[in-house]
Amino acid sequence: MDTRLYSRILLKLSGEALQGDLSYGIEPKVLNTLAEELKELVELKVEVAVVIGGGNIFRGLKASAAGMDRSTADYMGMLATVMNAMAIQDALERKGIVSRVLSAIEMKEVAEPYIRRRATRHLEKGRVVIFAAGTGNPFFTTDTAAALRAMEVGAQVVLKGTKVDGIYDKDPIEFPDAKRFDQLSYLDVLSRGLHVMDSTAISLCKENNLPIIVFDMLRKGNIRRVVSGEALGTVVTEESHFSESLRSST
Repeated sequence: MDTRLYSRILLKLSGEALQGDLSYGIEPKVLNTLAEELKELVELKVEVAVVIGGGNIFRGLKASAAGMDRSTADYMGMLATVMNAMAIQDALERKGIVSRVLSAIEMKEVAEPYIRRRATRHLEKGRVVIFAAGTGNPFFTTDTAAALRAMEVGAQVVLKGTKVDGIYDKDPIEFPDAKRFDQLSYLDVLSRGLHVMDSTAISLCKENNLPIIVFDMLRKGNIRRVVSGEALGTVVTEESHFSESLRSST
């Protein structure tokens, strides 16, 4: 029988998660699979908030490195997240799941403005809430937006979906002998320079004791498994168990 360990979650996805095997843009099959997974959570009575990046359309840091003004590049990246959020909303509502896009940059024709109490009310009513446009400020990543929104709406955990099954001591794609951590503390992540979320996001989670679970979102059903309490991926909490999985990435 399906159970749930968490009743309110924030799911953090990179924009690249939506592009699948494409080099750019949104892969409809990936979008459809994501919508099916989120529908399962709604049916379990889990309140779901989502923060999506925009890297599949535009990467502000890359443009800034090429000479574009950083603020301009970051605002363009925020607009890309709105496009992704609208795509997720459309996929959800085609499956009968009511959702709302709340944007940190006002664009009332396509999204509601972000208001904390409004977001919380939508969650209480069982609507999937998709937060777009990051924090609405340049120089802040969508990782930071995820940590911030999770705390504002009272999420119990941040679930970070990635292309690998947790946090490793080095890139498991490049290094076959990479070791996966089962559990880390926030300080472990910061001191070892592990690229999980940016340091501002990790620090925010640490200050508010908000756990992070990093897991493989490409395997169908994993989102539900994590929410149900199965031991998947890597858990980042205040306590430091600093344990490495015996399995390598092979």
